[in-house]
Amino acid sequence: MSWAESTLWIVLPYLTLLAFAGGLIWRYRYDKFGWTTRSSQLYEGPLLRLASPLFHYGLIFVIIGHVTGLLIPVSWTDAIGVSNAAYHMNALVWGGLASLATLVGLALLIYRRRAAGPVFTATTANDKTMYAVLAASIVTGVVTMVAGFVPSDVSYRTTVAPWFRGIFVLQPDAAAMRQANVLYKVHTLIGMALFVLFPFSRLVHALSAPLGYLFRPYIVYRSRTR
Repeated sequence: MSWAESTLWIVLPYLTLLAFAGGLIWRYRYDKFGWTTRSSQLYEGPLLRLASPLFHYGLIFVIIGHVTGLLIPVSWTDAIGVSNAAYHMNALVWGGLASLATLVGLALLIYRRRAAGPVFTATTANDKTMYAVLAASIVTGVVTMVAGFVPSDVSYRTTVAPWFRGIFVLQPDAAAMRQANVLYKVHTLIGMALFVLFPFSRLVHALSAPLGYLFRPYIVYRSRTR
């Protein structure tokens, strides 16, 4: 295995995790009040009400598909009688619908950013970079999903998935990743770039939950007696 391959599939994943965790700690400690979506709903509402649910709900199912596809070994699905062809057909149908919703939602969000003047003015260089990397990740994901449906002896379940699971036990299978299709490699590298960008962009709001609202005191408004 070459030095470049070892760097990409053994060293780079841990640098990505370090940047992700370290970035979150830094952001929370030094930019806690910037930990927000910087909502632009006040500038434009109708298009946002359509694009945002499409993007977010589609992305939730895309993430679920990635988690199940990468963490569930082939032996487990074989054990319950799910063939590889049936597995990929199911992934193509449901993953295709989720990817389409996510892609359409993202396209509408980007169009909204460009077409609505106040929204475009509020868009930073960081936002543009985030949208570009996110769009590249989704597009390459759709391409790899379609390519994975073509019958082949080498699929992401026997290459990318073992490598991914090995990262968490400190044994990344770079040899398996070496055999993966170049499309999977490109998608994986863009995914790692997205994880590095995540803590320093508006994407960080995905890790927030409004739990404080459950325990905050009520705000009572009283009319002033004339």
